[in-house]
Amino acid sequence: MGRFVQASDALMDYLSRVGAREAPAQIRCREETQKLPMAMMQIAPEQGAFLALLAKLTNAKKYIEIGTFTGYSALSVALAMPADGKVVALDVSKEFTDRARGYWQEAGVTGKIDLRLGPGLEALDRMINAGEGPFDLAFIDADKPNYDGYYERVLKLLRPGGLIALDNMLWSGTVADPKVADDNTSALRALNAKIHADTRVDMALATVGDGVMLARKR
Repeated sequence: MGRFVQASDALMDYLSRVGAREAPAQIRCREETQKLPMAMMQIAPEQGAFLALLAKLTNAKKYIEIGTFTGYSALSVALAMPADGKVVALDVSKEFTDRARGYWQEAGVTGKIDLRLGPGLEALDRMINAGEGPFDLAFIDADKPNYDGYYERVLKLLRPGGLIALDNMLWSGTVADPKVADDNTSALRALNAKIHADTRVDMALATVGDGVMLARKR
């Protein structure tokens, strides 16, 4: 039996219908984002449901994400968290996150989300220096060459037992092709190997979406 399901159009449609329970604001965010030129940056609905379930399983009250785009991931986790939950969302784009604010407001979770605009590494360094945290859950879905830097900094901000989820870690399968050596693929391939050998964490690389690496801080 094969280890991977072939992602046919029919299967992807099926996943969209039964792979997640979406609030109206999530549906609108997803459908409107799909019309944008950069739509491929949005996570799939089943990934949003996956993050939301992780938040519940870890009893997360403090969540940080690097890469917010139009807000679907932050929205998914904010909806899953208790009333006193806190989301710190880091992104560089005012244009995209202005859209996100509208969906967050529609869903009634604006008060849970602290959006910070600017380079992610700098923002994380400021948070570390200010003693912010500890966080229960983190999601990394931003520029790939800086993933290792994000991982190291988030690990410092996470509590023991906290969980990091990193998106796009299979990169459409190219991480397994040694002939592909562009900056994005090389960065992800190297980080997969690093986390696999990292004794600071427990890990699993899951075939959710484009590959989600899970790393639990010991």
